[in-house]
Amino acid sequence: MTEKPKSDAPDYSKTLYLPQTDFPMRAGLPQREPDFLARWNEIGLYERLREQSKDRPKFVLHDGPPYANGNIHIGHALNKILKDLVTKSQQMLGYDSNYVPGWDCHGLPIEWKIEEGYRAKGKNKDAVPINEFRKECRAFAQKWVDIQREEFKRLGVIGDWAHPYTTMNFAAEAQIAREIMKFAANGLLYRGSKPVMWSVVEKTALAEAEVEYEDHISDTVWVKFPVKAAFGRLANASVVIWTTTPWTLPGNRAISFSSKIGYGLYKVTDAPADNWAKTGDLLILADKLAGDVFKQARVTAFERVSDIDSGILDALECSHPLKGLDGGYEFTVPLLDGDHVTDDTGTGFVHTAPGHGREDFDIWMANARELEARGISSTIPYTVDADGALTAQAPGFTGKRVLTDKGEKGDANDAVIKTLIERGALLARGRLKHQYPHSWRSKKPVIYRNTPQWFIAMDKDILNNGKAKSGDTLRHRALQAISVTQWVPEQGQNRITGMIAGRPDWVVSRQRAWGVPITVFVREIV
Repeated sequence: MTEKPKSDAPDYSKTLYLPQTDFPMRAGLPQREPDFLARWNEIGLYERLREQSKDRPKFVLHDGPPYANGNIHIGHALNKILKDLVTKSQQMLGYDSNYVPGWDCHGLPIEWKIEEGYRAKGKNKDAVPINEFRKECRAFAQKWVDIQREEFKRLGVIGDWAHPYTTMNFAAEAQIAREIMKFAANGLLYRGSKPVMWSVVEKTALAEAEVEYEDHISDTVWVKFPVKAAFGRLANASVVIWTTTPWTLPGNRAISFSSKIGYGLYKVTDAPADNWAKTGDLLILADKLAGDVFKQARVTAFERVSDIDSGILDALECSHPLKGLDGGYEFTVPLLDGDHVTDDTGTGFVHTAPGHGREDFDIWMANARELEARGISSTIPYTVDADGALTAQAPGFTGKRVLTDKGEKGDANDAVIKTLIERGALLARGRLKHQYPHSWRSKKPVIYRNTPQWFIAMDKDILNNGKAKSGDTLRHRALQAISVTQWVPEQGQNRITGMIAGRPDWVVSRQRAWGVPITVFVREIV
């Protein structure tokens, strides 16, 4: 075989002026990156940066700490790499730009992991001495601090890894205790009773940031509240409410309406013989929603009898639909004018259980003094316990479960609905798929539950040397601080302003073992 003759064509590549480099054709980053990091560590890059820039203006980024409860994921990587870009760019712009990493080592995310281990071994958490449990939590958190630190370093993030801050550092715990005592001293810390979002699965109250909304199918009921006999022509009528939480009806203490909505008195003129709505029933409904309600109730004919003025509603009083059950529910159910009531869905009336919702609680407390003057107790019952079971303060339903230990639907809804049917108080029922709050950890539904908690007041005037200046509240100070802070990007200011402007009083007590306790002793005077 003969060789192919060499071409006489010129090699034009030799005529090009190309840069010469020792860089390899392939970056080989998986192999090269560990070498880069090893060299940075060998030359003490972090320390040299601090030394060479010690007289520069400072740009310090304190880490928004991750939980020390597992290997890092893509969210951690995005967070840390972006922060690293910021601090490195600020260093190159002439600042002494220091990144101070940190970890949140307390609370439910840590306890949840320990409890998962217990459950896998068939071990009962409640049988473990609390100090032993806390010791396990501390050791678990420290383990993951060390692991995550190395994983973050592997991302190439430059920071003060040798001196991070952790919430479980004893000095940090002491400072947390001191800070809570400042709130006690200035009059903002108080022990109260409010409905909080409660995880039956995790046995703890949840902050709003720990809740996510997922699709959920709820039982819905339309319920008749009989008008009390003292109200003349309305004495045989009923106010109709609609709710997606029938289990909260034992906690009902009022009905909310809106003076901005038009209401009427309606009469059922024809309905099937086996219907819950009977011919001759007199029902008070929002005019805009009456047709929808009668459709749900399978009413074939009805007529509007008269207007119902908001002034009449304001004075109206009803009996509880469960009145007399196991000797309970003998109290008066007043009607309260509330801005939160609309005629978009339902009946134009809102079942109000102050122990099971923020708006319910707010309108109840806003009217508490007036209610007491009318002889109506403003006490809020504790109808549901930590296990999601109805208590003795829900007569007839004690022990019925709203949710099971696994976060699944219990038997409380069905028990309440069955009783309403037996007592002739149910107008209609159905099911609704809607967005419902779930715990972001257990992914299970949560409930609103009235519990004794410690709170920091957002709208109470702050005491300074025993004196308070009107309007000087924690919310006011926070919003003022937000307004004078530079935000990057600017729209971040709107987001945080909205969160602070609308947040309720700050719940600081959590029914958990691993955290910094509230170091307050209470003397109860009987």
